[in-house]
Amino acid sequence: MDSATKPRVHQRGAYEYTMWVLCLLLVAGIVHTLITNPRFEFDVIFKYFTAATVLRGLFLTLWLTVLVMLLGTLLGIVLAVMRSSKVMPIRLLAMAYITVFRGTPVLVQLILWFNIAALFPVIRIGIPFTDIGTTLDTNALISATTAAIIGLSLNQAAYMSEIVRGGFNSVPRGQLEAGDSLGMTEGQKLMKIILPQSMPTIIPATGNQLIGMLKETSLVSVLGVADLLQSVQVIYARTYETIPMLLVACAWYLIVSVLLSYPQSKIEAYYARSTSAHRVVKKDPLVTQVVEVQK
Repeated sequence: MDSATKPRVHQRGAYEYTMWVLCLLLVAGIVHTLITNPRFEFDVIFKYFTAATVLRGLFLTLWLTVLVMLLGTLLGIVLAVMRSSKVMPIRLLAMAYITVFRGTPVLVQLILWFNIAALFPVIRIGIPFTDIGTTLDTNALISATTAAIIGLSLNQAAYMSEIVRGGFNSVPRGQLEAGDSLGMTEGQKLMKIILPQSMPTIIPATGNQLIGMLKETSLVSVLGVADLLQSVQVIYARTYETIPMLLVACAWYLIVSVLLSYPQSKIEAYYARSTSAHRVVKKDPLVTQVVEVQK
């Protein structure tokens, strides 16, 4: 075998063995602390880990995460398309939206939506400048859960729009020119060229946003929404077992985050294989682009 093609063999040195020893000592110290410190109260953790109140809060957290990510992603795609528009007013509107929602804390936005009735006591739905329509009581319409969904979704859309726009920009310009040569409309190019080829760029960042959103839902506890964090807070407010209950919440957040990471890696691998499988090597670059677009 040629020396240039031989696989490189990793040579372990003193530095690596030293790091192994330090890591093992660190793990041993953490385990020793967990075992010897009675204040962790593992019996309390095991008691409430699958309690009905905690599981209901966990279900609400998962439901909020999925719903907010769905709404935020859909609105984010719309904003990304607007942000990439050649029409200046549409582009400026999207830029203003992104600037406002990315530039203010999400907790402030949640509290604002929860108290929106102080600004708009009633909401009128109808035809502008006419008497045709109806009015709705804002207090009755915007509950704590509704305010949480609206606030998180609108904030998430601002971040997702930038992720999607970054994916759009990763598509080579030659692909779009190939689509033009085939007579594709803007919508056809979006669905058949831009979105499929931008997925390998969008998916990893979206997966990170999903895991981040799972943890960000804990902010809705300030509104009184009975999510996972609020559920354990209610329990330790009664039992004064603060640390064990917070560890229960941390354990569930960690478990769900790890479980969400697995399908994310599978989706990333799928789109990576799909992208490499559709690459056709031709001498003429335009032929390569047209073949890829047709596929």
